Amino acid sequence: VPVDGSRWLSMREVLDGLREKGHEIVVVAPEINMHIKPTKNFVMKMYPTPFTQEEVDASIHSFSREVFEEGSILERFLKVYQRLKSISVVSLTVCTHLLYNKELVRYLEESKF
Repeated sequence: VPVDGSRWLSMREVLDGLREKGHEIVVVAPEINMHIKPTKNFVMKMYPTPFTQEEVDASIHSFSREVFEEGSILERFLKVYQRLKSISVVSLTVCTHLLYNKELVRYLEESKF
């Protein structure tokens, strides 16, 4: 956790291979994410977070713009550093909402996840 983005795209191939070998796959993900979408190959367990899809998309687009903006290396470094701090706060919040989701945690415990 978190596993969205390129990590998910790589993991997806592994999960598909495990499914082909007969394993039951359960994916736990926040409701708001970039690439993790339900399929027939796995059971999807999602949990709410305090962010909207629009907020997450805007943050990603803003980060992409800032990386390629003009300016001194120090200015660009500071902007990227601030954005990474912001992303870390979002990641921590997403993880916290997973751990405090009693219903989902109970399901995971009961299913020996």
